Amino acid sequence: MAAAAAALSAPSTSLTSIWASPPRLLRRRRANPLPGATPCPRPKKPPPLSCAAAATPTPAPAAAKAGSWKDLCRLNAWVVRDYRRLVDSVGVLEPALRRLSDEQLKAKTAEFRTRLGRGETLADVQGEAFAVVREAARRTLGMRHFDVQIIGGAVLHDGCIAEMKTGEGKTLVSTLAAYLNALTGEGVHVVTVNDYLAQRDAEWMGRVHRFLGLTVGLIQAGMKSDERRASYRCDITYTNNSELGFDYLRDNLSRNKEQLVMRWPRPFHFAIVDEVDSVLIDEGRNPLLISGEDNRDAARYQVAAKVAELLMEGVHYTVELKGNNIDLTEDGVAHAEIILGTDDLWDENDPWARFVMNALKAKVFYRRDVQYIVRDGKAIIINELTGRVEPKRRWSDGIHQAVEAKEGLKIQADSVIVAQITYQSLFKLYPKLSGMTGTAKTEEKDFLKMFKMPVIEVPTNLPNVRVDLPIQAFATARGKWLYVRAEVESMFQLGRPVLVGTTSVESSEYLSDLLKAHHIPHNVLNARPKYAAREAEIIAQAGRKHAITISTNMAGRGTDIILGGNPKMLTKEIVEDSILPFLTHEPPDIDMEGESTSHKGLSKIKLGPSSLALLAKAAIMAKYVHQSERNEWSFSKAKSTIAESIEMGQTIGMEKLQERLAEEFEIYPLCDAIGLAYLSVLRDCEIHCSAEGTEVKTLGGLHVVGTSLHESRRIDNQLRGRAGRQGDPGSTRFMVSLQDEIFQKFNLDTEWAVRLISRITNDEDIAIESNVVVKQLLGLQINAEKYYFGIRKSLVEFDEVLEVQRKHVYNLRQVILSGDSESCSEQIFQYMQAVADEIVLLNIDPQKPPKTWNLAKLLDEFVGLGGKLLESFKDIQEENLQSALEQIHGSGSVKADSFALPNMPMPPDSFRGIRKKTSSIMRWLAICLDDTSKKGRYTNTVNLLRKYFGDFLIATYLNAVQESHYDDAHISGIEREVLLKTLDALWKDHLVNMNKLSSAVNVRSFGHRNPLEEYKIDGCRFFISMLSATRRLTVEALLHYWSSPMESDEIFNTEDQ
Repeated sequence: MAAAAAALSAPSTSLTSIWASPPRLLRRRRANPLPGATPCPRPKKPPPLSCAAAATPTPAPAAAKAGSWKDLCRLNAWVVRDYRRLVDSVGVLEPALRRLSDEQLKAKTAEFRTRLGRGETLADVQGEAFAVVREAARRTLGMRHFDVQIIGGAVLHDGCIAEMKTGEGKTLVSTLAAYLNALTGEGVHVVTVNDYLAQRDAEWMGRVHRFLGLTVGLIQAGMKSDERRASYRCDITYTNNSELGFDYLRDNLSRNKEQLVMRWPRPFHFAIVDEVDSVLIDEGRNPLLISGEDNRDAARYQVAAKVAELLMEGVHYTVELKGNNIDLTEDGVAHAEIILGTDDLWDENDPWARFVMNALKAKVFYRRDVQYIVRDGKAIIINELTGRVEPKRRWSDGIHQAVEAKEGLKIQADSVIVAQITYQSLFKLYPKLSGMTGTAKTEEKDFLKMFKMPVIEVPTNLPNVRVDLPIQAFATARGKWLYVRAEVESMFQLGRPVLVGTTSVESSEYLSDLLKAHHIPHNVLNARPKYAAREAEIIAQAGRKHAITISTNMAGRGTDIILGGNPKMLTKEIVEDSILPFLTHEPPDIDMEGESTSHKGLSKIKLGPSSLALLAKAAIMAKYVHQSERNEWSFSKAKSTIAESIEMGQTIGMEKLQERLAEEFEIYPLCDAIGLAYLSVLRDCEIHCSAEGTEVKTLGGLHVVGTSLHESRRIDNQLRGRAGRQGDPGSTRFMVSLQDEIFQKFNLDTEWAVRLISRITNDEDIAIESNVVVKQLLGLQINAEKYYFGIRKSLVEFDEVLEVQRKHVYNLRQVILSGDSESCSEQIFQYMQAVADEIVLLNIDPQKPPKTWNLAKLLDEFVGLGGKLLESFKDIQEENLQSALEQIHGSGSVKADSFALPNMPMPPDSFRGIRKKTSSIMRWLAICLDDTSKKGRYTNTVNLLRKYFGDFLIATYLNAVQESHYDDAHISGIEREVLLKTLDALWKDHLVNMNKLSSAVNVRSFGHRNPLEEYKIDGCRFFISMLSATRRLTVEALLHYWSSPMESDEIFNTEDQ
């Protein structure tokens, strides 16, 4: 109880423990407990935080409006109220910091680091550090953190999830916690959902950090290892979630430490995950995989695709939409076997079942323009949550090849998993983790269970006045689309901007065709390259008067829709349209640059005379540069030159640019001319957008139309959140059909719903707002949430088994990779002793006399380990070893550093030096203290035998190494290569086996067995077997290398294949 009280009384204390295991309920009176609250100090009746209070720039707790007793009882309100103390302390420091010069403000970073070095904690400097960041942002970005944003930064620093509504400035909030935690010098990762956002934030927010003297790195797809390494060594690194995961996996496949890019041995310190629900919940279903190629069976996919075309649903196979499962009927099996000319579809020597099942799944569940698009002869996955294409991602288990066969594309090589990790396991590697999103409260149970991260709802800076209209249900999809079109048309006539959210490329283009037929101008944003490349421009227009935008899922778009338009993006578009034709004659690549956005129906932006004149000068300069260049400029080069000029103009400012252009030049510099034109046009666009924004607010703001319920209320809320940002007016409406995929997948009783609707109206195309129908539909959505929560929970539980094994293997890899030559050799000695122990213990029983032991097999296995190096044992007979064992039975003492059996080959005298002798003695002590092996009357004899064989292996190896006369560096390189190759090869096989096991154990549930427990037991057995095989193969490879280098090279080549 004291710990919980302390957590609520100090902003710097982590709140994780409060949510993870809440103690007794807080009670103001015995009769009135506060539900869900935890023990904390009993303050005098605290005023609840209202939106109005949160909106004021300086804290004014006394002026807060009284809220309901229900709001006061929420634990969230108490936590947020407690953060007000930090807000007060930051506000007090603001006047003094404003008086500091830029150099004095920058010097604060070194001061904080000095204080931390003297023993102060981050909590001690938190208030002042936040105040410094607030002032730095004001100077560099012209943006000052609101009080609620200070609260958001504190939530992130405490390792919690900050739920902040769309438009509340989450990106700016991240600078507070990132700066504070970067002061330790251990590195901070700011993780976004795509490359665009990572680059934008690194450039935009990076200005604040660089101003304060911190280094800022950026990880992007396609970067080289040197660039990645430099970025990870920065104080703050911006990256996206997939690049972070793949860098971790690639580092754990590296063969030398020079290839590592992350900060080893501690690559993870603190992470801030933007859109944390999208990364950890939605993407959490799909593990990250690195695969190797397997070219076998490519032709079978094409044959299986032909078979799938001939099979009919309901006759040859049945479909379960909810779990994406297909089962062949008896007729289906027989029909497939006849077509393929095989007697058994599941014959292990001629396996066709997997290919046929994958072909059927590709036919039924994987639809073109919904799950994937075809581009440049490839099937490219569409992320159904973000609406973006993912060219580097491929479905596993042969599904992608089955889709390629269905579409008649070239079938790429099948894949074999080399490394894998889930996002849940990846982010658990961080000692401290936080996140921010606009929609997380509905998934708080997930975050608490997986990461022990509570969700704190940060108040909005201004009251939310958005109106969420009732859901309208339709019996048919046709009726829904007709009403959507009518709703869009009526809003267009009013002048209100409309955003229509769809769930697939297919549906977005269907609605686009409907609007075109009624001559309604609009823009489309989906996964097709011609639209996706113009995403920023399309979003910039979406808040303008009369703007109609159709978009697939808006999760992770990262750009707010500003009423009246985004002046910076509109200005960039105007400058590009004015100057590009003079810089290059090359047409834009539609796949790379996209189609130009539609301006029909939008008011024309009026530019002042000075802007027109500056644009004309810049165009003349562009024409001159183009004509003076010998080589034709490419479109991409011209566009990047304009972008660099704009960036330069924003950095330098209008006054300095005017001064530079006022100097006597024979000809104006192009970049300066473009930068000045941009800044002049920007002023005109800001005036226009501000006026138009005011007009749009008067009309009612942005109207959002959802065309289907998603599998989670959270994703619906993400779409709703696009309207009503920062206190703007707005409205939302969801229109759903009983024929929507979610209702088909989760078995809605459509007949009941249709009968109910028919009682209300005879027209199937009429909208129904019946509470009974809507309640039924929303209940189905909650069932979908529970279903997917169960899938995620199962995935996490199964992955926890693999996570323990992965940690062990990756830690072992780092020891081998980063350790010195002595530690590497010691690892090999342990392997050799372990292999000797296994050979001995598998062939003898310490409870029975030596004459009953299988000594012949023991000798055969031992000789097989080392080839030529152990030839001295080839003439040893079982009787010789048995006689030696009888002589030492009952021996009271042994020379631990140099032991030999009577009448047996003597180990080479290689234990020279104190370290090797000490190592030998330590191995003998480990054998004597081993409590895992079987005990009996002959335990001492068994231990001596283990000691003898272990010493003989190690001494023989050392002797061979010494006789080779290679230098230590060469020997160490060989040892590392063998250790890593054998470990990687067997770990890869183990992953394949574990994936097969995860599928197999589900069948055991029919026998009333717990699949998870079965997976744990068998997985543990597989892992122990894998480690044993790793040790033996490593020892064999090393001994063979020194006896026959060519033979060892063959082993390496086989493993590489």
